[in-house]
Amino acid sequence: MPVRIPAARPSEVAAFGFAGVVGFAPFYMMLPGAEERLASQTVKWAPRWERNISYFASPAAKVAQRVEPRVGRTVQRLDDRLPLERVAKGVDRQIKFGIVKANKYTRTTTAAPTAAAATNPVAQL
Repeated sequence: MPVRIPAARPSEVAAFGFAGVVGFAPFYMMLPGAEERLASQTVKWAPRWERNISYFASPAAKVAQRVEPRVGRTVQRLDDRLPLERVAKGVDRQIKFGIVKANKYTRTTTAAPTAAAATNPVAQL
């Protein structure tokens, strides 16, 4: 029985389209004349985008002002509850212990070079 693949939802189509644009943008910019084409499109579309952004700027600013105190309190509460300082000290202690252990291991396993090894460049490899 053949496997039936369901039709893509609009959000999936948008996500794959965005990924394609982002993935191929560097290759597009390598083509000759890409900067000129991009500049001409910017000149064409920038005034329209600037006019339309005014519809979203003030409502977005109002939402940000309304949400900011709650987000700030939540972040502060999380920061107080998480043991970040203790975790950071533990990671630091583990790193220092690993460095000390590695230094002790390299000092005990490497022998002092002999006079013959010092004159032979192949023996140093």
